Amino acid sequence: MEPAEIVETQEKRVACDGEEGPSGHPRVFLEMGTKDHIDCPYCGRRFVLKEGAGAAAGH
Repeated sequence: MEPAEIVETQEKRVACDGEEGPSGHPRVFLEMGTKDHIDCPYCGRRFVLKEGAGAAAGH
């Protein structure tokens, strides 16, 4: 299944609320862990780590 929207980010931890409109939902915080992307379980939005981002974080 294709993601509803792809959002590039500099952080491995992101927040999603689906924005306004029919995709809106409670704010959730999502953690990528060892992956380079994560999909929101509510609206299907995919957050993708920008190339080179998060490498220095080490958390």
